[in-house]
Amino acid sequence: MKKLILAATLLFVFAFVNAQSLDEIVKKYSAANKLDNLSKVSTIKITSKTSVMGQDMPIETWMKNPDKIKVVTTAGGMSIVMAFDGQKGYMINPTTGSNDPVEMDMNMVKQQIANRNMFQNSLATMYKNGSLSLESEEVVNGKPAFKIKQTTEGAVSYLYIDKGTFLAVKASTTVNQGGQSISVDSYPSDYKETNGVMVPMVTKQSLSGMDIVTTIVKVEVNIPMEDNVFKLK
Repeated sequence: MKKLILAATLLFVFAFVNAQSLDEIVKKYSAANKLDNLSKVSTIKITSKTSVMGQDMPIETWMKNPDKIKVVTTAGGMSIVMAFDGQKGYMINPTTGSNDPVEMDMNMVKQQIANRNMFQNSLATMYKNGSLSLESEEVVNGKPAFKIKQTTEGAVSYLYIDKGTFLAVKASTTVNQGGQSISVDSYPSDYKETNGVMVPMVTKQSLSGMDIVTTIVKVEVNIPMEDNVFKLK
């Protein structure tokens, strides 16, 4: 009985320490990325390019606090536009043979916002919702990093946070492509602060043996941005 009580006590202590450690990591991650200051930011515009198989695709991203977002990706002389005005999301995709805006499914809208909206501290939100767990420590780019498991609506992904800087150095997830599950690893680097907004200027992705590199060219913070920028219809 004493051994059972001791084991239960040790298990409780371990769980408490682990929870405290995860809490500390989330707080230091938020501080390192200046996430607590984002409520004071009204707009962000990011100009970038994505390089795939020797071809560059210019990308412009407009964001307005709290949830308006517009992304324009130019490829092959055509511009694909995705926008959410706070209520509805629309997409213009000329590769389908039409330049008319089409309303997006709300699940797709939520995914786009979650992936791109910089005004959200998604890690802190997932921690409060009990969607995070501290798995282990691994070496990324030659340095130790915390491996954090993220579970959202049944989907599992992993975020690796550098133990020294508390910045994200790797993200791993699984996507469905053509009915097959494919692992995607992302490596953000070259972090730079612009007027209180911290972003990785370079992100390398590995997908099915193909390397995709996104390079941020310019970050503009608190610039004038009308609401009609986000309306496609």
